[in-house]
Amino acid sequence: MQAYLDGLATASLAWLIILELAGIVVWHLIPRWRVNLRLIVEIAFFTAMTAVLIYSDISPRQFQGYGLENAHAFIVIMAKLLWWLHLAWAIIGFVRIYLVLEGNPREAHLLQDIVVGLVYLCVTLSALAFVFGVPIGTLVATSGVIAIVLGLALQNTLGDVFSGIALTLGRSYSLGDWILLADGTEGRVIASTWRSTQILTGANNVVALPNSVLAKLGLTNISQPDETHLLKMTVRVAPTRMPSIVEEVMQSVLAGCNSIVREPPPQVALKNLDAVALELELQFWVKNPSLRTKARNEMMDLFYRHCKSAGLLLAMPPSAIALMNEPPTEERARPPEITPLALIEAIPIFLGLTRSERELLARSCAIREYQKNDIIVQQGQMLASMMIIRAGIVAMRYGEQEQRRLSPGDFFGESGLLAGMGEVCTLQAHTRVTVYEIDQQSFAPLLDARPAIAEEIATRLSARADHIRHLPISTKAQERSARAFLKAMRTIFGS
Repeated sequence: MQAYLDGLATASLAWLIILELAGIVVWHLIPRWRVNLRLIVEIAFFTAMTAVLIYSDISPRQFQGYGLENAHAFIVIMAKLLWWLHLAWAIIGFVRIYLVLEGNPREAHLLQDIVVGLVYLCVTLSALAFVFGVPIGTLVATSGVIAIVLGLALQNTLGDVFSGIALTLGRSYSLGDWILLADGTEGRVIASTWRSTQILTGANNVVALPNSVLAKLGLTNISQPDETHLLKMTVRVAPTRMPSIVEEVMQSVLAGCNSIVREPPPQVALKNLDAVALELELQFWVKNPSLRTKARNEMMDLFYRHCKSAGLLLAMPPSAIALMNEPPTEERARPPEITPLALIEAIPIFLGLTRSERELLARSCAIREYQKNDIIVQQGQMLASMMIIRAGIVAMRYGEQEQRRLSPGDFFGESGLLAGMGEVCTLQAHTRVTVYEIDQQSFAPLLDARPAIAEEIATRLSARADHIRHLPISTKAQERSARAFLKAMRTIFGS
């Protein structure tokens, strides 16, 4: 009778092993992304295996002293090992479904992998203890000594690994973010591994920082919440005008800059005022950190142009104050005079003219004024005069989109004056604008006296037209090559 019961138990365990192996096959046949189905199937197989073990009076959580001397003992060992494996898979199924971090899939996957590793470690130790009777206490103690030795030998590497885990879970930055470290290192994150993080600097160098070092450094993520970056530029103006007037001029400086964003709006802050200087801070935002240098350069150029246009004097630097006899005052100050000749000399297309020819053009200039929002010329219309901005800001619009803004010293209408071509953009006064106007009657005597300058001017006009080549102008009448400009000039002026 006992032999019959033993045979029945062995047969049950044999079917259990077949059931467990079938569970392994089904587990691998179900796609990894079907986590819910995997969990349901695994729970069903695990429940059936547990029932068979209980029916066979075998406890997988107790060491029963089986050896490998007979087939029954071998089958029991295999059944218990597979039971522990399916238990691990069932727990992992719950981990994959319920251990999630909303909005942070990368961190959730990393955390799941860590928990899965711990599950496999615990199941392995349990199987060694309850299936093979290995003294876990002694094994853990021995492993602890080995772990201490390895930890001391690999402490830097392990520090980098755990720092990498902490940085990933903390989500201080992501790939592609622009970061600034406390030691001054700045750049875009291009790679992040368990060992190190690589940063591409503005000098086009790759800096590899160990994660342990990076975790100890304070960092500023310039790309979060977005890459819009605040810049501050301090300027000093001689106190020859009321601060409110100077502030209005600085607002024009900010309004004329094409390298900054309009939202959030730029601001002017009055920082200090004494007998020597009015100190102001220009606060403006750029679209991303790579535009900082370009925006600063343009802002400095516009600051100089608008100060000169408004008759403001630049203040002496603090280090030079001791050398000044008397600081400038509103009564004694002599603001720089902006003459038509000074503006003409700064225009690239007139560089080939002699001094006397420029003076002739300057004497023929007329002054025109436009109020804010006045349309100077519509897109496609021809301006028969060239206009040089004396003061104010002019907006260039193509359709409904603003392309750029023109400031004092800039000019427009040269293609209409010299080549009879229409304007590619609508020009509108963004503020109150004063311009110097040069018409065709003023320019004709120059070409009559020296026809050779037409070729040079045509070449410079073609080079200036490069900034509008991205606009969809395809008609032959709007061809803006040097040859087209020269042909049009000879037609208009008969040279």
